[in-house]
Amino acid sequence: MATGWAGDDAVQQQIDATVEDAVQRARRRLATGPGRETCEECEAPIPLARQQAVPGVRLCVACQEAADAEEQAHAGYNRRGSKDSQLR
Repeated sequence: MATGWAGDDAVQQQIDATVEDAVQRARRRLATGPGRETCEECEAPIPLARQQAVPGVRLCVACQEAADAEEQAHAGYNRRGSKDSQLR
């Protein structure tokens, strides 16, 4: 099947690259090392159960939820662009 400049597996390569980017981004977010006993944002105590469940914890639940919401607001950007955006 003739596809022009794109290879036969171009779609699968883009899917694989997108998944790999997401995996790398998730791995970078994983904290390591000993966690904190108090939140670095609001200084509220972090419960022992959270410290044990999340290695390297830095934020209390409320501050973590706010940080996740902030990050989610910027997560919709597709750096590869869509076919429609390239046609404009």
